[in-house]
Amino acid sequence: MTRVVFRNASVWDGSGAPAYPADVLVDGGRIRTVAKGKGQLAAEGAQEIACHGLTLMPGLVEGHAHISFGGAVNDSDLGNIPPEEHVLLTMRNAKTLLDHGFTSAYSAATSKLRLDVVIRNEVNAGRLPGPRIRAASPEITVTAGLGDERKNHMYYESFGMIADGPEEIAKVVRLCCREGIDNIKINISGDDLGPLARGGVTTMREAEVRMAVEVAHDFGKKVNAHCRAAKSVKRAVKCGVDVIYHCESADDEALDMLESVKDHVFVGPAIGIIYGTIYDGEPHFSKEFALSIGMQRVIDDSRKVYSELRKRGVRAVIGGDYGFIQSPQGTNAKDLKHFVDLLGYSPSEAMVCATRYGGEIMQMGHELGQVKEGFIADLLLVNGDPLQDLAMMVDENNLLVIMKDGQLYKDNSKAAKVSKQAAE
Repeated sequence: MTRVVFRNASVWDGSGAPAYPADVLVDGGRIRTVAKGKGQLAAEGAQEIACHGLTLMPGLVEGHAHISFGGAVNDSDLGNIPPEEHVLLTMRNAKTLLDHGFTSAYSAATSKLRLDVVIRNEVNAGRLPGPRIRAASPEITVTAGLGDERKNHMYYESFGMIADGPEEIAKVVRLCCREGIDNIKINISGDDLGPLARGGVTTMREAEVRMAVEVAHDFGKKVNAHCRAAKSVKRAVKCGVDVIYHCESADDEALDMLESVKDHVFVGPAIGIIYGTIYDGEPHFSKEFALSIGMQRVIDDSRKVYSELRKRGVRAVIGGDYGFIQSPQGTNAKDLKHFVDLLGYSPSEAMVCATRYGGEIMQMGHELGQVKEGFIADLLLVNGDPLQDLAMMVDENNLLVIMKDGQLYKDNSKAAKVSKQAAE
């Protein structure tokens, strides 16, 4: 295993505390020593990386990953990709995420049943570059729900697996578990970008949601849910869903329910695609169209809801729905600035959502997502101070070092600029 010492780093450790000067020793894939102060840490035989006072931080975690999504304009575009090409696309996307500092990815959903599974397995075997992955099922939906692109006279593939009634739901969840997924995804509400049920419509019945959760939990799997309507959020909490995405229409009752389960439930606004549809959608989506279908309302409602959830200590994760034409893979770190500009988080709070909370949603909070002795050595050396400019995290050229599991995936540390603190 690689033995590395990071010299004279400004360590932002993922806890939310201010950065501090330190040397950090990595050995055997773990962070062995964090030596605070300006003294020299003895590390005989280690490769030395001079940090010059630049920021050393945990690797990022995509908390709502769609690794198999790429360049889609409409949901049906994902169904149109032949499986062979779709495997290659997913493989490239995994590398893109790692290139941009995402050393872990919690998948919200995949496009075809085993895409996440096969890429996860290849990454774990060391045959493909990519983040560690918790692989998801496709989006399990009901007739006329988000992900059902069929017409009465024509069968049409999308990213959804369609099941109606508790028994059909149980069968499809078991099928996904049999094929090796880690997370089940269910679409409880519709979506304003979808062709049928809008975001305010709750399409999946309580008995269907409850069955999906019970079967998934019996197999030891987590359950993710697409929930825009307030009713869908409450249904998800009541039935024991683990990760509840969007939530922008949550009312006071829904907020109270989310707070009551904050110790074991995560939320995620997935705000990037909403912003992208308004501002980055041309020529496929005009700004006028985006506003006409309520995208600004979603941003405004999300700010109110997530401001309240943040105050109540409900853990939110960054990421979501990157992989569409208006929110390309590789721009996932835009969520950091979106959390600040659109949702009211501080820069440090946004970074905690991307690191410490990311480790927790990966179910590895005791060993992932912080620069802490004994933790897995997923580290980034950033050519500047991201807390002063979160936008810099989007450009992979600003990531001088990317380390995953204690291995140097990228080392461009010789290009580091010397910070004022180090020069002094």
